[in-house]
Amino acid sequence: MFRRCLAAGVFLAIFLTPGLTDAATLYHVGESTRLFHPHAVRDWRGAATQGLVTRIWYPADASAPETAHDIGVPGHPIFQGNPVAIDAPLSPVRHQYPLLLLSHGTGGSADSLDWLGAALAAQGYIVVGVNHPGNNTLEPLTRAGFMLWWERATDLSEALDGVLADPVLGAHIDQNRIGAMGFSLGGYTVLELAGARTDLQAFADFCHSPAADTVCHPPEMGALKGGADASAALAPETQESLVRSGASYQDKRIKAVFAIAPALGEAFAPASFADITIPLWLVGGTADVTVPPGTNIKRIAGFLPKAGLTMMPGATHYTFLDICVPAVADHLPSLCKDNPGVDRGAVHAQTIALARAFFAKAL
Repeated sequence: MFRRCLAAGVFLAIFLTPGLTDAATLYHVGESTRLFHPHAVRDWRGAATQGLVTRIWYPADASAPETAHDIGVPGHPIFQGNPVAIDAPLSPVRHQYPLLLLSHGTGGSADSLDWLGAALAAQGYIVVGVNHPGNNTLEPLTRAGFMLWWERATDLSEALDGVLADPVLGAHIDQNRIGAMGFSLGGYTVLELAGARTDLQAFADFCHSPAADTVCHPPEMGALKGGADASAALAPETQESLVRSGASYQDKRIKAVFAIAPALGEAFAPASFADITIPLWLVGGTADVTVPPGTNIKRIAGFLPKAGLTMMPGATHYTFLDICVPAVADHLPSLCKDNPGVDRGAVHAQTIALARAFFAKAL
């Protein structure tokens, strides 16, 4: 495990020493999409798409030209995308590459973390981002998709099964070098993969106490069809999932986890982390009012004294999303506008450097 380090500079000075990483090799970035259908029968949380829509960034052949693109509905993009080579051949520079799973936040998408996925693909990683069923921006949110957080870990494990069996990429994945990273609820998700266990009653008690804060009422809740009606009857599949909320969703193929602004800190108790033995690094913003640090990232870090922790001064929760296209920035200030003095691109660059250094050492 890694020592805690609040200043990124010390960590980077140690681990970005020439020879310790593949930093000298910058690849073109390929991007492809898969729809994985796990063999096991499962509940899709009421989602319209009965499968795991998965975005994959990977080191591409240098002969494949990268093309600029933006992210969002065609003709109405929200975010600036990194240049990529769509469905380009995998780079032949190495026979195998390490793999990183990627989990987005509530109501988001893998593409909202394109800044991170594409950057690490350029550094020689295959990055696999799942659009979580019932809880992504590509289709209407569902109540089950919104509330059954622990099921997201199974999405990532099943996407990992799918990409390992993929006829194009599978043979080129180094199965001894697999990590996971996530943002917000995705940060919670990858902690579950590491071995954390949810204490649903603890979270309910917190949200019914005077200490309850904004994490109990995320802004995406308003997008739920019919609202978050607690009195509505639950489907049998949802009730069955609630019973196993505290189960372990640890995937021992995952060797290291990098969590950005992890949410649901109050859904963890000291015993929740007893099974975690792999390296962890946590990154957050000091000005996060959506997922307040005190009840989330700092609470989690308090239970994990060997985990690394970096707090980005002035960064809010949504600083860790892609940079918005100028045309929408004024219309979506909560997603697009950062605090005075905060450069979103610079925060992204620091986070990428931390992730690269962390995985270079941990994997």
